[in-house]
Amino acid sequence: MPDKVEIFQKERERLNQKVMEYADLSIKRFFSLDSQVYRESALPAKIKELMGLVASTVLRCDDCIMYHIIRCHDEGVTDEEFTESMAIALVVGGSITIPHIRRAFDAWDELNKKRSGK
Repeated sequence: MPDKVEIFQKERERLNQKVMEYADLSIKRFFSLDSQVYRESALPAKIKELMGLVASTVLRCDDCIMYHIIRCHDEGVTDEEFTESMAIALVVGGSITIPHIRRAFDAWDELNKKRSGK
């Protein structure tokens, strides 16, 4: 049975393809800008993904949170870095972010278990 992360990734890919079937230049440019801004430059990509994760958590966008969790994991974010970032999101966003933080830790744990082969 596919896990939550895998289901999310497949659905995101399918929906992005659908958007691109209809996308005009403005939509394509925005999608490109979104990709470009997270690339390694003055700030490491890992830090940028953590920033995106915190912002997404404060804004309470579950899709964005999941995307940035996956990218943080891909960029080698440690458990400690992830936890500190979630603490910042909680302080900035307040208690309303707690349900999102719960799901974030669940997804992070799922990725860690997948990496370790458990």
